[in-house]
Amino acid sequence: MIYDAQVAAAVDAIEGYVRSGRVVIASSSFQTHSIPMLAIVARAGGVPVYFLDTGYHFPETLTYRDSIAALLGIEVRSLRSEVTKLAQTTPSGHLLFAEDPDYCCYLNKTAPMEKVAAGCDVWISGVRRTQNENRAGFAAVMDGPGGSIRFHPMLDWSDEMIDAFLRDHRIPAHPLDAQGYRSIGCAPCTARVEDGGEHRDSRWAGLAKTECGLHLDLVRR
Repeated sequence: MIYDAQVAAAVDAIEGYVRSGRVVIASSSFQTHSIPMLAIVARAGGVPVYFLDTGYHFPETLTYRDSIAALLGIEVRSLRSEVTKLAQTTPSGHLLFAEDPDYCCYLNKTAPMEKVAAGCDVWISGVRRTQNENRAGFAAVMDGPGGSIRFHPMLDWSDEMIDAFLRDHRIPAHPLDAQGYRSIGCAPCTARVEDGGEHRDSRWAGLAKTECGLHLDLVRR
């Protein structure tokens, strides 16, 4: 298979991290392109997968998360912001995603994940070079805060590799893929795109924003 070498190398790396006694975690948004990373984590074993439950996800995403977790046999731990939605408003009374999406992402994604990441040695995520210009410059292994490691086992995976993996393992795609969503995040900030659109065109349409904040420390380097 076109992905066999990448899968074997990633599983070996994760198993090595676990055997060394390091605290290893993964995070995922449970989109179709997340599947190979989740399968790799499942094969390595012993790694919890954190899902940032912002309260704004499509119902289809939550259903897909649960079905994939059951199918692959992975442990999913949901994280929520400590700030209630009633408190997540601007001075004009609008919810943050409408006027300050960066701060909305910080409260609902970055801040909850920062607490978990502070206690880990290795953080696995499914970022890929082809997702946007920021991520094109990432490395498979990057330094994180406090001597931790950021591991990106899918960095060089293509769409064709992901499609082949899903087909070969008979894993269903996210149900919203067929409706024109190329990248699926929170419902208020995700839109359909026309055929030929770029991967991240579905997110934050009309804004210069391209990152939710989870990987901004890596982007800034």
